Amino acid sequence: MNEVIQEARDVALGILKPTKAELEHGLELHADAVVVESYGFAPRTAPDADAMTKAFEAGASETELRDLAEFGRMTRIVTEADETPEFKEAFDASGVTCILQNAGQEGQGITRLIRRMAHYTYVTDMLRDFVFKAVTPDDIERAKAEGKHCLYLTCNGVPLTELWESAEEGLRYVRVFFELGCRMMHLTYNRRNMIGDGCAEEANGGLSEFGRTAIAEMNRVGIIVDVAHSGWQTSREAAEVSTSPVVASHSACSALSDHMRCKPDDVIRAICDSGGFIGICCVPAFLQGTGDIRAMLDHIDHVAKKFGPDRLAIGTDVAYESRLANRHWERMPKRRRHRAPWEMLWPPGDPLHSPKWRKPEMRKSMAWTNWPIFTVGMVQRGYSDDDIRKILGGNVLRVAREVLAASEMKPAAE
Repeated sequence: MNEVIQEARDVALGILKPTKAELEHGLELHADAVVVESYGFAPRTAPDADAMTKAFEAGASETELRDLAEFGRMTRIVTEADETPEFKEAFDASGVTCILQNAGQEGQGITRLIRRMAHYTYVTDMLRDFVFKAVTPDDIERAKAEGKHCLYLTCNGVPLTELWESAEEGLRYVRVFFELGCRMMHLTYNRRNMIGDGCAEEANGGLSEFGRTAIAEMNRVGIIVDVAHSGWQTSREAAEVSTSPVVASHSACSALSDHMRCKPDDVIRAICDSGGFIGICCVPAFLQGTGDIRAMLDHIDHVAKKFGPDRLAIGTDVAYESRLANRHWERMPKRRRHRAPWEMLWPPGDPLHSPKWRKPEMRKSMAWTNWPIFTVGMVQRGYSDDDIRKILGGNVLRVAREVLAASEMKPAAE
């Protein structure tokens, strides 16, 4: 392991202080398990400072520059010889078989959503001997059997035509995105949209009638309904009206942390009753408490004890960053300040902005490459091997199978 991965592991182990037996058993169990992250990001590469500077000096718009930075961070693992080995090293160190990969920018715009899907289609096409695009749960298990990794693509929004001729017309790209490989979609992202209220809306207005139609279409096609960024009422109603399991792919528990991105117990209960799960994230400001790996394990404990280990997953919502990233960011052209993006509705005073929750030790203890230590932590807290396997990936696989099995788009029986 490189020094960044090793340091993060040392920080986590220094906090947990497992016995030799707990450490060895946790690492062996993790290596043997099918590990499926319920929401996350493949390791990121450094953006290309030279390309960014050239575009800036040519008068590129802020939108062009953002796209260029995103393209660099998501795809240079293919083209840069000094980035590919670190990408593979980080993926291998994590022991993650499959990531439900954020492959669609936040919002409902079709062209906006499709860009990230193109980036990760390119990566999985070009590096398919190491990481490939999974389109069925069987593909995920095949990746484990072959010693490879895979991505199960998700979108941070439901693609809408926004012509508003009819509900059916507005939702016709849901099927198209399924055909392109998308298997999970956010109903909302912080803000209110035509489907329902996001988690940052004080009104907490719930689903619209169109939102109910959207969920029915997602059920029909085989898209997992994700309410991670949805308001509490939207989340509850989505779980109640969906005929397939609903998930909160990267969230936490309001009972332990008063944050808008967490879910209260009655909402978690509705999600569980739908057959879904809640994925616990690794964001200190959302978890609060100790703000480190212990807090993440506390949230896992809360769900396991109150709702059962069958309703749990881990969706870190954090990424491994290339060691070359800082060097490139330091050489970036100085750009003017710009307004906060539309979807980033974080109220003033939100804990996400507080220095209290931005301490390096907190982040390092829950670094994405520390997945094996998450397993050690669950061993330390007395979880059975079978329950740990469910939390690590079995529950995500179960939901993925149930949603696809209920879909009209599933493969015909042989």
